[in-house]
Amino acid sequence: MAWGCALCLALAGGAFLVLLVQLLRWLRADGDLTVLWAEWRGKKPENELRGKVVWVTGASSGIGEELAYQLSKIGALLAISARREDELQRVKKKCLQISNLSEKDILVLRLDLTDRSSHEAATNSVLKHFGKIDVLVNNGGRSQRSLFVDTNLDVYSAIIELNYLGTISLTKHVLNHMIQRKKGKIVTVSSVMGIMGAPLASGYCASKHALQGFFNSLRTELTDYPEISIINICPGPVQSQIIQNVFTENLSKSIENSGDQSHKMPTDRCVRLTLVSTANDLKEAWISDHPYLAVCYLWQYAPTWAWWLMNRMGKRRIQNFKSGVDADASYSRKKK
Repeated sequence: MAWGCALCLALAGGAFLVLLVQLLRWLRADGDLTVLWAEWRGKKPENELRGKVVWVTGASSGIGEELAYQLSKIGALLAISARREDELQRVKKKCLQISNLSEKDILVLRLDLTDRSSHEAATNSVLKHFGKIDVLVNNGGRSQRSLFVDTNLDVYSAIIELNYLGTISLTKHVLNHMIQRKKGKIVTVSSVMGIMGAPLASGYCASKHALQGFFNSLRTELTDYPEISIINICPGPVQSQIIQNVFTENLSKSIENSGDQSHKMPTDRCVRLTLVSTANDLKEAWISDHPYLAVCYLWQYAPTWAWWLMNRMGKRRIQNFKSGVDADASYSRKKK
């Protein structure tokens, strides 16, 4: 009897220790626990993506630009697209400097996601150059900083046209090729805003929720093609130029001062975890520091608490925006 009690206590103690370790990991986490496990014990991007043809949209700045750099370093063959061809040439030049790739290994392809009539030809251009597309990274898009009551409806139309319709249009053409080959990866950079709701980004949230719903549904239509992976990446606030190009109250207005971005996740860390998620075929990855990571978990498992917390965070977010600092400025910082 005593031996049995001791065994039960030992098992209980072991279980408590495991839970404690997981809690400590979670408190320090910058991604969901599945992503961090994949980073520690899973497949490495250097092994899985070397020599693969990867098409990255929105590659002229921010996450897309950093994706090009990290992919080039591990030896992936690149097609990089955006509207600004001069910026794409700059990215290509740096990729060549930091990698062993040659000129022919990087295709610069100007692309406007809102010009859906051009997407078939763009896909054919990548296929003509490389002969295949192993990975499509849907990264192109724009965020938003405006209150709904102040925002023209044509802004919402433009957000949906770019972030949602443009993305699924390009996906449709690339997916046809992947179905013929019966393999491939479609990686979509969504957002934590595709999981939760937040003030100042109602249109952006709507577009990302639409992407989440679309790709989660598409995944269920591809069960006959187990080697075609649908991967949704949900970053939180990241250091990038996204704020400089956000939608505001009307289509002609832009943000004059993007504010300090140093409190956000470094772009290279976000991209590394994105590549880990891609290499390990994770269906959905949350890549964010707290408190947004915590809100993702609450939104998933305790939505009533998440609404309460987001209402409190939302007031601070609006105050930050109206006072001219970044809306996502750290919630833990004390006012000066």
